[in-house]
Amino acid sequence: MPNTDLAKSNRGQSAFTESGTERKEPGNSSSRAATPAVDIFEDADGLTLLADMPGVSRENLDVRLDGDTLAIEGNVSIATPDGMRALWAEVNAPRFRRKFTLSRELDAGRIEANLKDGVLSLRIPKQAHAQPRRIDVQVG
Repeated sequence: MPNTDLAKSNRGQSAFTESGTERKEPGNSSSRAATPAVDIFEDADGLTLLADMPGVSRENLDVRLDGDTLAIEGNVSIATPDGMRALWAEVNAPRFRRKFTLSRELDAGRIEANLKDGVLSLRIPKQAHAQPRRIDVQVG
């Protein structure tokens, strides 16, 4: 799958691109990963990524950075009442997986993550040199 531009920097270059999002393994539907819906917002200081991860707890969430690749993975756990077992289930307990490639304009060392109500929020600040700044002009 080709990379998809998701946000543009002030210089018109891609600040954030999506890499392979889903890997299908033949014959094993439980290992298939769903692609979480993601919204990405850019402001002068960085990017905010909001990923829908319903049913994923903090313990079952894995957010990793490997080089310039940001990976988000999570497993949904559906609780079964004590003493009961499912005879029929139309809801599969999905596994979410999505990867993004970060540009060098972003400061990967200062990423902040928060999970609330099934939404993973990632704040990725821009490097200081990539942020807009005001230049004072001297008279004379």
